[in-house]
Amino acid sequence: MRTTRVLAALLLAALAAAGCGKEGSPPTKGPKPEDLPKYQVATDFQLPDSGTWNKAKRRGRLVVGAKEDQPYLGEKDPASGVYSGFDIEIAKMIGASLGFDPNKIEFRTIASANRETALQNGQIDYYVGTYTINDNRKKLVGFGGPYYMAGQGLLVRKDEEDISGPQDLDGKKVCSAAGSTPYQRIQADYPKAVLVAYDTYSICVDNLLTYQVDAVTTDDAILQGYAAKLPEEMKLVGKPFSEEPYGIGVPRGDNALRFAIDDALAAREKDGTWKKAYDATLGLSGVPAPTPPPIDRYPAS
Repeated sequence: MRTTRVLAALLLAALAAAGCGKEGSPPTKGPKPEDLPKYQVATDFQLPDSGTWNKAKRRGRLVVGAKEDQPYLGEKDPASGVYSGFDIEIAKMIGASLGFDPNKIEFRTIASANRETALQNGQIDYYVGTYTINDNRKKLVGFGGPYYMAGQGLLVRKDEEDISGPQDLDGKKVCSAAGSTPYQRIQADYPKAVLVAYDTYSICVDNLLTYQVDAVTTDDAILQGYAAKLPEEMKLVGKPFSEEPYGIGVPRGDNALRFAIDDALAAREKDGTWKKAYDATLGLSGVPAPTPPPIDRYPAS
């Protein structure tokens, strides 16, 4: 069994290295294009009070920040350069409501640590990539949504029997992204765990498969995707032990854009498009579509 897992981890790394040069990334396996929703583009849409929207209109396309290494959420095909996943579909449906055809969206990979800077500097128009809304971030950027409620979870090997939740982490090696909220939560609430940090969660997953760590922790939605890549080798355990509302990041102060995104999300959730997008992407991990969280239309700042 150990040999099988080592070979599985090596296969993931080899495929990733051949495809996109990122050691530790799982092979690309995205949704089928024919299963994805088709988004009706709003005609004659205008948002004159949004500087961001007007800039995009003059440019002729939206520039959207995203992740590229999160299975079923935000993943980039190394051969075609095409992005896929639930977050990508959220970006497309919002773009259509704002008057932009999906083929008029340019996706750019932006690392978590650079999201606020990219929005503040105008490098992107909005950001969709497992971006948790919190009060500290609201001081730097604005948020539409939330469009999904995640929670911190634990990913372990399939035959792991000693870990059923965070209460079982004493003395266990737990891997997370350096400086991330999940890392900080384990450090503060479960100080007897042995924390290991890397720049990406995909490297943590490789370390799990090769028996270098006992568990990987981050948002359960992200872990769902990794577990679905090798369901015979990994599983999620326990219940989520935090609330992580995913929002759409926009430049702070562009309230017109933020409220327009809120309106678009509400409409897409009501007409069933949100669920279709989930079922065709993150739903492939085997977890049924949840009820979308209430949209937080907080006052203009």
